[in-house]
Amino acid sequence: MTQRLGDTPSAHHPSTRRTRTAPEPVCQWRLLRSRQREPRHDRSDRDDSRDEGVAEQRIAVDADQDGPGGRLQPLREDGQPADRPERVRDLAAAMAEREYAQHPRWVWAATEDVYPRLLPRLPESRLGRCHDAKLVEPLLLAHEGRYGEPRSLGAAWARLQGLPVPEDLRLGLAEAESDAHAQDALFAPDRSRLGPGVDPLTALVAVHAEQQRRLAALPEPTRRGLRLLSAAESAGGLVAAELTYDGLPWSTEVHDALLEELLGSRPTTAQAAGGARPPKLAALAVELQDALGGRPLNPDSPGQVLRAFAEQGVSLQSTRNYLLRQVDHPAAPLLLRYKELSRIYAAHGWAWRDAWVRGGRFRPEYVVGGVVSGRWASRGGGALQIPRILRGAVVADPGWRLVVADAGQLEPRVLSALSNDPGLIRAGAAGDLYAGLAADAFGGDRARAKLGLLGAMYGQTSGEVGPLLAVLRRRFPQAMGLVEAAARTGESGGVVESRLGRLCPPPSASWQEAGFAEPSPSGELGEDRTGSAARSRGRFTRNFVIQASAADWALALIAALRRRLGEIPPGPDGARPRLVFFQHDEIVVHSPLPLTGTVAAAVAASADEARRLVFGDTPVRFPMDTHIVERYADAKDGGDAQDAEADEDEGY
Repeated sequence: MTQRLGDTPSAHHPSTRRTRTAPEPVCQWRLLRSRQREPRHDRSDRDDSRDEGVAEQRIAVDADQDGPGGRLQPLREDGQPADRPERVRDLAAAMAEREYAQHPRWVWAATEDVYPRLLPRLPESRLGRCHDAKLVEPLLLAHEGRYGEPRSLGAAWARLQGLPVPEDLRLGLAEAESDAHAQDALFAPDRSRLGPGVDPLTALVAVHAEQQRRLAALPEPTRRGLRLLSAAESAGGLVAAELTYDGLPWSTEVHDALLEELLGSRPTTAQAAGGARPPKLAALAVELQDALGGRPLNPDSPGQVLRAFAEQGVSLQSTRNYLLRQVDHPAAPLLLRYKELSRIYAAHGWAWRDAWVRGGRFRPEYVVGGVVSGRWASRGGGALQIPRILRGAVVADPGWRLVVADAGQLEPRVLSALSNDPGLIRAGAAGDLYAGLAADAFGGDRARAKLGLLGAMYGQTSGEVGPLLAVLRRRFPQAMGLVEAAARTGESGGVVESRLGRLCPPPSASWQEAGFAEPSPSGELGEDRTGSAARSRGRFTRNFVIQASAADWALALIAALRRRLGEIPPGPDGARPRLVFFQHDEIVVHSPLPLTGTVAAAVAASADEARRLVFGDTPVRFPMDTHIVERYADAKDGGDAQDAEADEDEGY
């Protein structure tokens, strides 16, 4: 059972929750909130707001497992049936007709199980809004102290009926890849987990009505925040299915040329099955072996590599990149290069392309909310880890362009908006937040300003970062107070939440069995194992409030952009711009050339709409760095993105 600290916090401010058995920490959020004005929220969200007194139309959808038909059930806004269910022979056609006439919110068990089957038969305008019961269920469970319980329709139905709750179906990698390539199959895996004899539509209507009741029972403003998050998460499900269906333009010719330049010619099927490496990778392995004394060496074996370095007088704890960069030995840069090329060969080489690129499109399967912070993941295909060196293979079709946009310095700006710290807001007002921070507090040293702020957000306090944090605490007390309060909440066993109300996981059972770390009289945690675990959790909760709130904003961004792209009149040939890639804070739209200016304007407007919806009346802006290019690689011009990639295993 959980309780809130102090005053009931706004759904629009990160809040902390606390288990009753832990020592009660001092509430820092009350002080922070007293300094912050309650945000005024824009009402332009077409997925969550509506005219007073006008009931939203909802229609529950049950698709037949082995044909194009299904059933439609009109619902009242509270989820109760508004009419009898209707059986239709062509579900996609019936839904398209109602979409045009009524613009309802479609209610289904899981977007991933229904929408991909409808997309090939829907008109270009597609569906506008949905309620994904599987995506909404975990958001509600977390607020009920049941974080991580099964979330399928079958599980929600079983809880409602007091029956044993089935575990969610978990796909292995091979099954996932097979499933990703068989979206049009008549018999897709049944992930609903409903028991025998249970009518899917009956279960869906009951579960959705119960979700509506649970949402309505939440106190304000938590209720509004979670309603908005539920709508945005469900919109994300639509986007994810469309990203897979439309695919990211991918040139196999360019990909081949890049791979041959990096790796040499493609091994034959027999050679690859026997473990043969491409020529350039094999030559690099020999060069590395010679640099480490000439003994036979498998560079893919960390144990062998560490022993070989030890024989050369170099002691390494691991072969992580940041450690290798510190080694003064000719084998170190060779191993770094080998690791880079080997990863490209294994993760994005020829075999990967055979599996994931079809019809000139890379079609991965995205997992909405696949990370606890709300960030997305991918189920096979490595959609969120396309190496920078291979982005040249992402090429727009003739007569089309890629509109590539990313939100620069998103997480520091989110911290500004969450804390309403006037100094941090002022630092980011001119554009480069790190430069503004440097000018205000670090004598113009941008590198030190960036290091200090990243350390504050990620809990890095050792070495050079410590004195920088002291400067930040003096100059930006509201921002530093927010992250440090979140850290203390985590250290004492509490949970924190995003701007819209996504809760972080509670402490693990092993963490709780170890006991809570008691503070010393000075207020510092002890140096025992329990204290170390507490500090580790504090680092997690410190960053969760920022990263999860950034994920809230990103969901609102893509939901708004999807809607705006759908409102752009198609070109003379009926072609429409499509969102084809999304990664944390970056989007790619594939657009007919004449519409690219309109698309770029839609991106900027969507970013501002997301700002207002998530953060309310804040002066913080979230500028989108937007480029219109033929190749994805042409949009990446270095800067902080490169720094982040270079430091990906540095602990940040």
